[in-house]
Amino acid sequence: MTITALIADDEEGPREQLRAALARQWPELSIVAASQHGVDAWDDFLEYEPQICFLDIRMPGLTGIEVARRMAATAKPPQVVFVTAFGDHAVSAFDAGAIDYVMKPVDDARLGQAIERVRARLQTQPAAPPVDLQALLRQLMPAASARPRLIQASLGREVKMIAPEDVIFFESDNRYTRVVFDGGEALIRTPLKELLASLDAELFWQVHRSVLVNCRRIASATRVDENTMTLTLKGREEKLPVSRQFQGLFKGQ
Repeated sequence: MTITALIADDEEGPREQLRAALARQWPELSIVAASQHGVDAWDDFLEYEPQICFLDIRMPGLTGIEVARRMAATAKPPQVVFVTAFGDHAVSAFDAGAIDYVMKPVDDARLGQAIERVRARLQTQPAAPPVDLQALLRQLMPAASARPRLIQASLGREVKMIAPEDVIFFESDNRYTRVVFDGGEALIRTPLKELLASLDAELFWQVHRSVLVNCRRIASATRVDENTMTLTLKGREEKLPVSRQFQGLFKGQ
């Protein structure tokens, strides 16, 4: 079976160095994407569903840790190996054996150790992390950076200032993103994947490649068949699709 992987680093040199090192150490590994920053890494993960992700910790938009948190919440989370510069605060947690990491510049011997651990975990069914990965990643998250408090949306000649907590859901609409909020809806030019970097991931859940929803506005989730699920929203008639990757968000108790 072909093992697939994603590489994410905002610097071309380290990205290509890692690609070359993997080609030497694991030639049969298929690199399906080489993402240039965190937002692209998340988008590429949804498209290709790689089994392993090598994530630079410090990337613009979404950091490697933020991307890993999102991946850990999907139906089939990948094995994660962080790529880190010397001195990152997270290294002590990685040394506990919870998550693999390699230092920049990549050393073949250290990468080989990470590869062996990843291979061993891939052979287990399911390939479960040794700890609560979500809890660990929350611990490793740096202090939240300042987020835009208002969303600016055009309504004819008016620019509407919308508080994020008033948004019910965002939906991709060709070249625009549809914003449905208390009191109406509007279109903005910011692509959905770029919004991810400026919204609170605890409040806005991605449930489909084209949909972000305010989790406080969800009334229920209904499984239509083995592969199909829809969301009902509080006080609204439309149903939102939930793709297979995100159905694990609605497991019930």
